[in-house]
Amino acid sequence: MHLVSFIKDKQARAGVLDGGDIIDINACDRSLPSTLKGILEANALARVRKLLKSKKHRMPFRRARLAPPIANPGLVLSVGMNYHEHLKEMKTPVPEKPAAFTKSVASIIASGEPILLPKAYPDMVDWEGEFTVVIGRACHRVTADKALDYVAGYTIVNDVSARNWVAPIFSAGGGMASIHAWEHNLLGKMLPTFCPMGPVIATKDEVPDPDDVKIVTRLNGQVMQDANTDDLVFGIPKLIEYYSQFYRFRPGDCITTGSPSGVGYGRNPKVFMKAGDTVQVEVDRIGVLTNRIENE
Repeated sequence: MHLVSFIKDKQARAGVLDGGDIIDINACDRSLPSTLKGILEANALARVRKLLKSKKHRMPFRRARLAPPIANPGLVLSVGMNYHEHLKEMKTPVPEKPAAFTKSVASIIASGEPILLPKAYPDMVDWEGEFTVVIGRACHRVTADKALDYVAGYTIVNDVSARNWVAPIFSAGGGMASIHAWEHNLLGKMLPTFCPMGPVIATKDEVPDPDDVKIVTRLNGQVMQDANTDDLVFGIPKLIEYYSQFYRFRPGDCITTGSPSGVGYGRNPKVFMKAGDTVQVEVDRIGVLTNRIENE
């Protein structure tokens, strides 16, 4: 199934796609939650599947105003340094264990909403298209062989980043200066609108092998990132196993799996997004996350 959040009567509603239509889940069955997060919390995907082919409460997907699939996850865990080719372009060694940070939930926007260039730091805003896991059941201390049992499906996140603080990381020289430089680099990923998500959640049966998924990022139609998740340093089961030692993941939590090569900062000359641009992240079996760039 492909699950979607859309705006109806000024509120986000949960839907399931059938062909070119969205079926309004709660309108078809009032006992089901009206949000995708609520449906995951209720372990109700099997009940949603029964609504497919319903002739009632439909609207064309192409006319819908989308909301983020999960607008308020408890956690967006954003994995970094996780594609071999991206590490090469950033001149970074392959890590011995995963590295991640928590992305600001307040920065989440939907496909179709604008990414805003911050007034103070508008000149080095970069894209990072990322294949993203959506947790379906609460889990803690999960082994890799059981990890996918806790996955509801997959979506797309663009880990938008103001790169103003990347260079200081490499010149910090260790100690507290390095810690502060790294913190500022992460703050450049937390700004409002810097976490586009969507357009849908594809349930895990739609993506039979998450270690073999093509991901492409385009800027104004030009391909900037073209990769496959077979280039991941740490695959999804390993990521869930490692981070579930520390976190208790809950339904609706999201784990982005890292950026492939082709980011603007890694290019020579460097390329960054500017007002009027359109950035698209396309992932096989999920769809295309599209956002226009505007000044704040």
